[in-house]
Formats: sequence, structure tokens, C-alpha cells
Amino acid sequence: MLKTIKEWLGFGGQDQHIGHGHEHGYGHGGAAGHGHTHGVIDPSLSSSERGVWAIKWSFIILAITSALQLGVVITSGSVALLADTIHNIGDATTAIPLWVAFVLVRRKPTARFNYGLGRVEDMAGLLIVLIILFSALVAGYEAIDRLIHPQPITQLVAVAIAGVIGFIGNEAVAVFRIRVGKAMNSAALIADGYHARTDGFTSLAVVLGAAGVWAGFPLADPIIGLLITLAIFGIVWQSAKAVITRSLDGVDPHIGAEIHHAAGHIPGIQKVVDIKARWLGHKLHTDVSIVVDDALSVADAATIVAALKKELHEHLPPLGTATVQIASSGIAPKAFPGKVDTGFPKGNATNLESRAESAHGHHHAPAPFRVSSTLATGLLEIIDTPEGERMRLSVSRHVEGLAATVAIRRPGGAIETLPLIPRRDDHHELVSSIAPAEPHEFDAELELSDNKDRKESLAFQMKEPAGHHH
Repeated sequence: MLKTIKEWLGFGGQDQHIGHGHEHGYGHGGAAGHGHTHGVIDPSLSSSERGVWAIKWSFIILAITSALQLGVVITSGSVALLADTIHNIGDATTAIPLWVAFVLVRRKPTARFNYGLGRVEDMAGLLIVLIILFSALVAGYEAIDRLIHPQPITQLVAVAIAGVIGFIGNEAVAVFRIRVGKAMNSAALIADGYHARTDGFTSLAVVLGAAGVWAGFPLADPIIGLLITLAIFGIVWQSAKAVITRSLDGVDPHIGAEIHHAAGHIPGIQKVVDIKARWLGHKLHTDVSIVVDDALSVADAATIVAALKKELHEHLPPLGTATVQIASSGIAPKAFPGKVDTGFPKGNATNLESRAESAHGHHHAPAPFRVSSTLATGLLEIIDTPEGERMRLSVSRHVEGLAATVAIRRPGGAIETLPLIPRRDDHHELVSSIAPAEPHEFDAELELSDNKDRKESLAFQMKEPAGHHH
């Protein structure tokens, strides 16, 4: 029974997995997660027609619910019902910045507004927060006034029915959002559904207040109203933080780490010099500066830039535009606020651009080995780090509990073993703690395993470029 209740409220273990193996949230604000806020639309919903359709119908249901409750508030004078109505109106008005986004944000940039009208969505969100704040102040004032100067409440049955209507409206929205969210694999929409379900209990508190007044405790109504008002103030605070953070170009720190990880998949990038990202409306825009081998031709460098842009769009679904600049290799890398490591393999010759092989004369690392197995997919290569050369396995997909070891066969039957250890700040990279011995030309095996005792051994060979044999 308890398990059923927890699952109904969204706290039970859900067998369904949303998205791919490593889900990342890209909220507008600076904090990760999907808080209970008004005035901000999750980008994963606003960029999906199905998500927009779900939010529009949620608005219609809550708008009807709020209108029915407001009629009873006017005739009964219930403070608790007034606070609950304001709460439901706040939930319904979440669709306003969505409407603004699709009416104004889609307009093409002009000579005056070069970046379009994406900021209008932030202004609409801030306006919603201010309206809900003003309404909460009115509800709070009325609740305190009723506590000091009690007044009789009429139509208790109508108040109780209005509370039940509020519960039914929120539950209908909850079921609708959860079902659509599961159908489209949207964790954000499912979370919104469980929030709506929690809001339903706020409406039931109105019924409790009406029952208290009916039982001879007239202060029950203003007390319940004051409690609901306090809950609204909490939502206003969360919403204000989200809207203001986005207005000041604040982003989730994980976005910087994800950009760094995307760049790690592109051979030929030596360093990430700088990363900047910001939201314009419900689209993310990023500027990335990278370092490539100075000996590359313009065409080769352009190929690397195009590959990085494609990878960024795959890693960041709400990404609108990505501007990639190539900096001089003499520029020292700047530290991104997320303190991500900016070390990358220098000048790897790969089958992405075989013409670049002859341009990498100063670097004698062998061509990387592309890993493709049931346990992991990625790239194994020898890289330069501040501590010296290391072997690194960069994975774009992997099973839980992945472990990797490189076993190098040396002359005379000796086996050189290099365990690859996951980095603390990026579990998609496994790096050896010591350098592989010279020469960097050998036959080896990459041994993979997971926490389910599954094992795979991939044979590979590394050869040094011509002219760099030891």
C-alpha cells in the first residue's frame, strides 16, 4: 500500500528510463534539476510540438479550474480558497511565456534586434512572478486580517466542492502530463505531472478548512489560507531565482562540462581555450574557442569545426547556435568556472582527415584505436598531459561499472599492463596513471568488463608515424 502511494506521488522506483543511459538536465537557471517554478518553460518541452501541446491543454484545464474556484471565492469570502485559486492561476500562467516564445521569439532578427526577441520570454516570466507575488501578498493580508478580525464564511458546501474541484483539476493535469511525458520520454513533463499531483493536496486543504469552520472553529479557514500563502511565497522565491538567473545569462555548470566532453570526441582538437553559453528564449547559444595544430590547412581546420558543431548539437538538444573559433596554440587555456580539465590529445592523425597526417610532424603519437563493443564505444589513444604521456579511453556510450585495462605485448613475451582509471570530473574518460613505455609501436589488447562479470577483449595495434620510430 505504501509503495503504491509513493509511486502515485512520484517517489517510488520507476522502471522506465528517460532518454539515453546518461540523462543530463539543461535547466535555464544556474542549478541543476527541475524545481517547482512559474515563468520558465523547460527547453525540452518548448522545443517539442508534443510538449507544447501538453502544456497548452494543461493551461486550459487549470484555467477552467481557477475560474470555477474564483466564482466561489467572490460569493463565499473564503481566504483559504482565495489562496488556492491564486496558486492554481500561477500554475496555469506558466503557459504565458510559452505563448510569448512561439509568437515573438520565432520572428527573424532585424537590423535593430540582431539576436531576435528571445529576451521577451524572460520579461514575460518576470512579469508572471511579480503578478503572483502581488496576489500572494493580497491573500496573506486577507488571511492575517481574518485571524485578527474573524468574519463568518458562507456557502461552506460550495467552498468544499470548490476545493474538490481544485483537486480534480490538478489530478487531471497530473495524469495527462505523466502519460504524455512517458510517451515522449520527457523527464521534465513527468516531473511537472507529479508537481501538479502534489498541488492537488493543497486544494484538499481548503476542504479541511471548510470542515473546521463547519465544526465550530472559524479560524480554520484563515489558518489554511495563511499556510497556502506561505507555500506560494516559496514558489515565488524559486521562480524569481530561475528567471533572474537566466536574465543574467546564468547557466547550469554542467553545460560547460558537456561542451568539454563533446570536444573530447573530436580528433584534432588540442585544447579548449574558452567556453561561454547563455539562453536566448528557450534556445541555448554557445561560443567555444579551440586550439588545433598550426600546420593544418584552412580546409582541415574547418572540417574539425564542423565536426565539433555537429557533436555539440547531439550533446545539447536545446542548442540553437554554436560559434566555434580557432585560437592560436600559443594562448594559455582559460579556466572555465566548472573547473573542467582542458587537456586534449595534440594533433592526432585519424581517418577523419588522413591528409593531416603529414602535418603532425612534431607529435609522434600513433593513430587512435576506435572501440566498438557491447560494453563501450569510443576512442583509445595516447595523449599528452602535464604529467607526461598517458593512455586515454574516451567513451560516448558505456555500461554501468565499466572497467578497462590495456595489456601491451612487449618483445620477449613480457606484458605491460596499464589500468585505465575513470576521471573524477568526467566518467566518460578513463586514463592510465603512468605513461606507456617506448616505443609506441606494439600489439595489445583492450580488456573491458562490467559489474555483471561480462568481459570482452579487443585486439588492436598501434604504429608510430613514419620518421618517428625508436
